[in-house]
Amino acid sequence: MKKYIPQILVYIRLGLAFLFLYLSYIQIPNYAWIAVLMLTLGLLTDIFDGIIARRLNCSTASLRRLDSTVDQVFFVAVAIATFWQCPDFFKTPNHQWKLIIVGILETLAYMICFIKFKKEIATHSIGAKIWTLFMFAVLVEIMLTCQSSWLFDLFFILGVLTRLEIIAIILILKTWATDIPSVYHAWQLRKGLPIKKNKWFNS
Repeated sequence: MKKYIPQILVYIRLGLAFLFLYLSYIQIPNYAWIAVLMLTLGLLTDIFDGIIARRLNCSTASLRRLDSTVDQVFFVAVAIATFWQCPDFFKTPNHQWKLIIVGILETLAYMICFIKFKKEIATHSIGAKIWTLFMFAVLVEIMLTCQSSWLFDLFFILGVLTRLEIIAIILILKTWATDIPSVYHAWQLRKGLPIKKNKWFNS
């Protein structure tokens, strides 16, 4: 039964995605603080589903693919819900073009991966994990204040760099693989060399 815990955590995050949309749509009182709590819960499930799976020795490729897909659904839902609450922030031209660039790079990475491997991205790179933490911080700031300045700019820069790294990883790999910490590790795999992974961050 313990081996189902990681999968349960992933589906909890999926459920939170739809709950975000619903609560934002109906304009529930005190939405901002409720949203921060749900976002925190979503982040914790994202962190611990992989850690628990590795500790229980049940971190499979299918689970990592499910995790990646649900991550996308979750953060897209959160972004939409936050847009409904703070439309002026997202309509600011300086914010719009930055979000469009990150969105294009994210879409491009998925397209390249599907074209090359016929599978979705599941690299779970260290850079992407760090970017997720900054995205969490930016979303919290916007949820509570409908504003963000330097933190949003840092989120944008890291978003561009990590999306480019993921694209590079996909192009370097000869075969589809999950949990590739960085471009360096992708080169090692391409040369047929084993790579060392952190037991807490990569399976």
